[in-house]
Amino acid sequence: MAVASYFYPPLAPYASDSRRSRGRLVAEPSSPTRTEFHRDRDRIVHATAFRRLKHKTQVFVAPEGDHYRTRLTHTIEVAQIARSLARALGLDEDLAETLALAHDLGHTPFGHTGEDALDEVMRPYGGFDHNAQSLRIVTRLERRYAGFDGLNLSWETLEGLVKHNGPLIGADGKPTERYAKHGIPVAILEYDALQPLDLASHASAEAQAAAIADDIAYDAADIDDGLRAGLFTLDDLAAEVPLAAEFLAEIRGRYPMLEKSREINELTRRVITRLVEDVIGEAGRAIAALAPASVEDIRAAGRTLVQFSSVIRDYDDGIKRFLFANVYRHPRVVPIRRDAAGVVRDLFAAFFEHPTAMPPQWSADVELLDEARRARRAADYIAGMTDRYALDEHRRLFAQTPDLR
Repeated sequence: MAVASYFYPPLAPYASDSRRSRGRLVAEPSSPTRTEFHRDRDRIVHATAFRRLKHKTQVFVAPEGDHYRTRLTHTIEVAQIARSLARALGLDEDLAETLALAHDLGHTPFGHTGEDALDEVMRPYGGFDHNAQSLRIVTRLERRYAGFDGLNLSWETLEGLVKHNGPLIGADGKPTERYAKHGIPVAILEYDALQPLDLASHASAEAQAAAIADDIAYDAADIDDGLRAGLFTLDDLAAEVPLAAEFLAEIRGRYPMLEKSREINELTRRVITRLVEDVIGEAGRAIAALAPASVEDIRAAGRTLVQFSSVIRDYDDGIKRFLFANVYRHPRVVPIRRDAAGVVRDLFAAFFEHPTAMPPQWSADVELLDEARRARRAADYIAGMTDRYALDEHRRLFAQTPDLR
């Protein structure tokens, strides 16, 4: 039974069309009520790894207060922005949302601090990369279905998950800049051998929309959380970020007596709106100049089409420089991040040397694994932990555990 035509809204000719999907690694009958990308979205939402995002932090480790973002709330915000971009550009909204919902599945506990620490201890065994870990989760580690490991997602979703930041291989066959030093993660190469993901091409416009949506959500969220945490003030931000100064002058001119919490919200929503509208305009111009007739033309364009204009890119760079100095390297945050990294390193050492300290489903047959695969097993277990569970495991194994507040 075919999916009803109203499940397929009119799309631009360069959009991804689920009716022309390259399929799934394990063939499955089509759904009578959902498109292929709709099914992918649902499978991600019901995944165990997706639920765990609720208790994984963004920047603040174990924050005091319930209003700071977690990986889950950030993911929802990215999905909302990605859908908005996709709708404006005539793309498949389900695929854009799917990629937004899946983009952080591979993140460790304690945000980028945890990822850096896990990459450090895994460096002798291939390192750790959260994009590669996301791929491992959806192709191997989730075990929900009788017929296959992973979620058996469509080719287009897997491609976007791996390549949303651009190609992994250059025209010369060598890894692109991001992977030049350590090479492409083994997990990506192993899966690419099973189902080639065209690592030398760009991803779909939907994947590009999800990637820039992540950027936009990060900027706004870290400004919002940093202000509410008291790491900097609105005036500090305005003094260094011209876009923020413009918005703050507008807000205070129109609402001179506005309370601080509303002032913060007015600023962050203006940031999101300006950046979203800029991407829509810039992408529209780039796509019109290319005149792509298919999604394959998007992949072969040789550059990212869904991106900021040069002016807003400069503003975005300024926001990131400010946040790096005033949030990620803030004196209150640095010692917490240091202690969090120590927790991850301790856990890896414990589970690598004593695999039976992990639950049975993780320690089963570990004596049959070589050193590299034993290390990867420990990394998989740690990467899946929430912040709270990682601290609980550390307390179980060690006499002293830092209070990450």
